Amino acid sequence: MTVYEELKARGLIAQVTDEELVSKLINEGRATFYIGFDPTADSLHVGHFMALCLMKRLQMAGNRPIALLGGGTAMIGDPSGKTDMRKMMTKETIAHNVECFKKQMSKFIDFSEGKALMVNNADWLLGLNYLDVLREVGPHFSVNRMLTAECYKQRMERGLTFLEFNYMIMQSYDFYRLFQDYGCNLQFGGDDQWSNMLGGTELIRRKLGKDASAMTITLLLNSEGKKMGKTEKGAVWLDAEKTSPYEFYQYWRNVADADVIKCLRLLTFLPLEEIEKLATLEGSQLNTAKEILAFELTRMIHSEEEAQKAQDASRALFGAGTAQAAPEAVLSEEDLADGALDLVTLLVKAGLAPTRSEARRNVEQGGVLVNGEKATDFRACFSQEQLREGLLVKRGKKNFKKVILK
Repeated sequence: MTVYEELKARGLIAQVTDEELVSKLINEGRATFYIGFDPTADSLHVGHFMALCLMKRLQMAGNRPIALLGGGTAMIGDPSGKTDMRKMMTKETIAHNVECFKKQMSKFIDFSEGKALMVNNADWLLGLNYLDVLREVGPHFSVNRMLTAECYKQRMERGLTFLEFNYMIMQSYDFYRLFQDYGCNLQFGGDDQWSNMLGGTELIRRKLGKDASAMTITLLLNSEGKKMGKTEKGAVWLDAEKTSPYEFYQYWRNVADADVIKCLRLLTFLPLEEIEKLATLEGSQLNTAKEILAFELTRMIHSEEEAQKAQDASRALFGAGTAQAAPEAVLSEEDLADGALDLVTLLVKAGLAPTRSEARRNVEQGGVLVNGEKATDFRACFSQEQLREGLLVKRGKKNFKKVILK
């Protein structure tokens, strides 16, 4: 199976300008390709993860990736998939976010010995003269065609600003510059970027009389058609300070049954033959596939050690491990009253219940376990000695902590 055939078999490819040409470039290791990352936060998130996986796959096949950091385009904001205008960021914030992206990407992509490049479009976009852009680039874009682009449709309903309208031109100019400066012959991006990417290939053709290619990858959607990588707390980040390895592991461990095999194909480097065997599992057996998915992705982003810790903690949640593996909630003597702590206060201080009333209701409804036993009395108290030894406290099916006094 060729590299391109494997991408298709995994369901990664959505749209491509010239399949024969693109497959030939990729299979022969002759693609110099880029993927853009706008630094809208101080960490990459799960939405970027599939793009990083694709970069790594193609680099392993001998192709050269260019990670384009959008220090310039981030000052405008991509309207794709947005119903409201993005919040404007300062140059200082963007510069900080760029540095954070660089550190994370370097752990994933091999940038040594020219095997990959990392460039920032601020290097050319911030110095552009507006009149020069109008004269040199403007004539090659049809406003009528731009207004039909999928990336603008949602914003058109709420009001598309002229600022955002320029995003397609800026992204197209990126491809034009990368083609000229680095021999970049291929652009990858999410399927919602198709119109912007075609703008780049068209600009190259009109300005230089040469052909460049584009390919979109499948968006990471769940079985309900919603973007994956969101929780009640917000985005699932790749930075351990923003989303802990345990939380990251748990996100993938708890994906829906209908999504686990698709995620294994799209995001892991497990052989397809192994994934197809996992696809035969049904019912509770699918938990095995979910554990494999969660472990593989946590290992790739954090480390094998962190993945093992997270797996041990997760198994403790489901009764297949020990309290020592659980995430800790550390208390101090100042949290105690008369040398003890009641169950309701313990649940709140451990972050297992937002309020005392909800904590009490959880206990009364039989949803709280302490060291594996159901807690039935919300007035129950625990001594200093018990707390110093540590208590495995579980609320509901998926929330638990090792509460310990230090």
